[in-house]
Amino acid sequence: MNDARYMISSDRSADGLAAEAAAYGPWFHNLHLPDGTQTAPDHPLGDFPLFKWREISGHLPEDLSGWTVLDIGCNAGFYSLELAKRGALVTGLDVDPHFLRQAAWAALQFKLEDRITLRQGQIYDLAHWQERFDLVLFMGVFYHLRHPLLALDIVAEKVGRLLVFQTLTMPGDAVATVPADLEIDERAAFLQPGWPRMAFIEHSLAGDATNWWAPNHACVAAMLRSTGLEITARPGHEIYLCAPSRTFDKTQAVNRDELLSATGRALRA
Repeated sequence: MNDARYMISSDRSADGLAAEAAAYGPWFHNLHLPDGTQTAPDHPLGDFPLFKWREISGHLPEDLSGWTVLDIGCNAGFYSLELAKRGALVTGLDVDPHFLRQAAWAALQFKLEDRITLRQGQIYDLAHWQERFDLVLFMGVFYHLRHPLLALDIVAEKVGRLLVFQTLTMPGDAVATVPADLEIDERAAFLQPGWPRMAFIEHSLAGDATNWWAPNHACVAAMLRSTGLEITARPGHEIYLCAPSRTFDKTQAVNRDELLSATGRALRA
């Protein structure tokens, strides 16, 4: 979130590393630093994102030695740090240099700088990365994107084993039975409860003008399937654990030429 209400300035009079962290504030991630102090102990969302991590951590291997991880929208690096502690080689991607400076500082404090690589860029830049990753974290980003399905198509290409996906959603878990095809005059079906849909946020939500979309649960599931991912677990509210589908037919579900063109990868005549 870009709303200043969720960005916390550390107390310069605090003890230990928290005092040093103040020079890198304000903070969105409350990091529990090695000396026991914290970067944002008075976060209005609570101990964030620790409470999110507790929902997903048990669904991930304790030993991630040999795994590569991509943390999209890594912010100050909370998840990157936790995964590096388990032995993974982590790449953190964020568009904001302020957060990347925080993440770099935090990695040094935890002596994990050799396991965490930080890169600045947009999610769409991933289309031009050659790497794939065993584990991809795509949390707290999707609903901020003007072009969400394009981003999800790009991210799906990078998932080797697992994706952890989280997004703001509309209330409700209803899922309608969706036919394989409809006649053009049968569009009233779109209005039934549980039909996959997204609410478009033209102006602002929670004071943040970059909140663009709120899909319902059925829409999240359908979009993940349409990019070749299958949901294997739902560790917490608005969180989905996914794996690449073995039966996905890209030629039927995705217009490959459109994706290549949209990401500047189309062949030139």
